[in-house]
Amino acid sequence: MIIFANAKINLGLFILKKRKDGYHEISSLKFPIPLCDVIEILPSEHFELKILGTPIDGDMQDNLIYKAYSILKEKNSIDPVRIVLQKNIPMGAGVGGGSADATFTLMGLNDYFNLNLSKETLKGYAAQLGSDCPFFVDTKPQLASGKGDELVEFELSLKGKFLYLIHPNIHISTAEAYANVEPMSSSFEWESLKQKDFMFWKENLANDFEKSIFPNHPEIEGLKLELYENGAQYASMSGSGSSVFGIFDERPKELFPEFKAQFILAL
Repeated sequence: MIIFANAKINLGLFILKKRKDGYHEISSLKFPIPLCDVIEILPSEHFELKILGTPIDGDMQDNLIYKAYSILKEKNSIDPVRIVLQKNIPMGAGVGGGSADATFTLMGLNDYFNLNLSKETLKGYAAQLGSDCPFFVDTKPQLASGKGDELVEFELSLKGKFLYLIHPNIHISTAEAYANVEPMSSSFEWESLKQKDFMFWKENLANDFEKSIFPNHPEIEGLKLELYENGAQYASMSGSGSSVFGIFDERPKELFPEFKAQFILAL
């Protein structure tokens, strides 16, 4: 069985308040993009995880794919499998690559073993793996609230547009991303994205992590500004970074030859 696990971007991300459980309350529009890791599930006498492409540091037990398999095995007594991951989505980029891999593994194993688990059950398992994970059970635009795991479908099409995504290979830890963030309430009306042009997006839609990250990493802010200078209708950092994206009317030319992890995608 072969599965394509797609990434996402955040169209706006507002950090509203600190929660009692230590997490932050957010409001964001998560939008799926056609940049995919490839996962293959094969029979095996014992569990194996082989990773191709971009290497992933750490023990196998810490990998979200292994954790996804472990959750299903604990609940459903499934047989061992060999999972081969072709890693194309850059790591630590704020586009949900690891979360996508974990969630698509859950869904793939559900199909592979004919478990017939409902979407709600899969979302419950996914939530145990991470706040971004439940989003990938339904690969469509969704408004995210709470820790990012409370989701409501949101109808928004960018069909015909092009996405330019750059990952500058800068690692930003969660601690650094939140270090200088000042949570504040937001009255942003998400429905206005459907009614307004991209100038409205540029002037009103924000990623609050930029306030924390750009002062320490001006080169990331520079990427965003360069996207605008080259015709992007809207540009932003995704999630807690460090990737930056721009939305274009027409397919843009390659702007950053110094970076390996850059992608021009038709939406």
